[in-house]
Amino acid sequence: MAAQTSGSGVNTPRAQTGPRPQHLLATVLGEYLDSSDALLPAAALVAVLGEFGISPGSARAALARLVRRRLVASRGSGRSTTYHVRPDVIAHHRAVMHAFLSFGAVPRTWDGQWLVVSYSLPESGQSHRHAVRKALGEHGFARLYDSVWISPAPDPATVRDVLRELLADVAGARWSVMRARFDGDPAAQGPQGAYDLEALGDAYRAFVAEHAPLRADVRAGRVTPARALVARATVMDAWRTFADTDPDLPEHLLPPSWPRADARETFLEVHTALGPLAQERLVELMTPFWPEAASWVTHFVAPDDPLAPPHGGRADAPPTQR
Repeated sequence: MAAQTSGSGVNTPRAQTGPRPQHLLATVLGEYLDSSDALLPAAALVAVLGEFGISPGSARAALARLVRRRLVASRGSGRSTTYHVRPDVIAHHRAVMHAFLSFGAVPRTWDGQWLVVSYSLPESGQSHRHAVRKALGEHGFARLYDSVWISPAPDPATVRDVLRELLADVAGARWSVMRARFDGDPAAQGPQGAYDLEALGDAYRAFVAEHAPLRADVRAGRVTPARALVARATVMDAWRTFADTDPDLPEHLLPPSWPRADARETFLEVHTALGPLAQERLVELMTPFWPEAASWVTHFVAPDDPLAPPHGGRADAPPTQR
């Protein structure tokens, strides 16, 4: 499984389709634990992944990989080994969750300038060209022309670091990061034409339609704790895809009746309502192997103020851990 490194240096498993034990385990630890003092036996985590159809062998392998990636630390040896999430990873999880839960809450503030990346590589640099395109896409850029990429993002520091890391040692490589305004030529397509907004809008509408039955069941109180745990992870995975891929263009560049607000409303209602039920199911699964589970397991939800951190955390936790 590919890994994703954030600006904080935390190497997190990347979401992907199909069985994804590492990603699921990282999601559970990030959404339902708020303290690195919680010491979990492997059997408790194996039981949780079993709820998602992950075999015990695959679950233990995923745990071992997270330990190697230093997302999880171990203590003790043999049957007495316990596992805990490192403090910096706890902080990283909270920051990532905040980004996902707040995404799309307020329109982007924009000064009308685009961040523009232009690069030139030698003919022999095909593998580097692929790596640059992949990295730019992952950082919210779209290809305007062959080697010209744009983003409405205001800060050039991140993409400069990415290009330097990928191309500094490539002989003959040249690149520039610029701020630019586009002339409003009515004969031109416009920079927003670099983005496939029609496909993105269709994806938002499909998200709303796909989760409409779950939303109805939530409102009617028909969701069991077991269903809630899996459904909450599923809806978060689907929403985080938008947070990772939507360029978050300024409102005046978006098509009429842009459906992101409807999708966000669906996501927040379902994710918030399922939180207590999912927490209940986690405690039920973990307690036979970890009697202290009820004292440590929690859940997080989006606050009314999108600029505030997620609500949640144990009532008895120190303020720095909530």
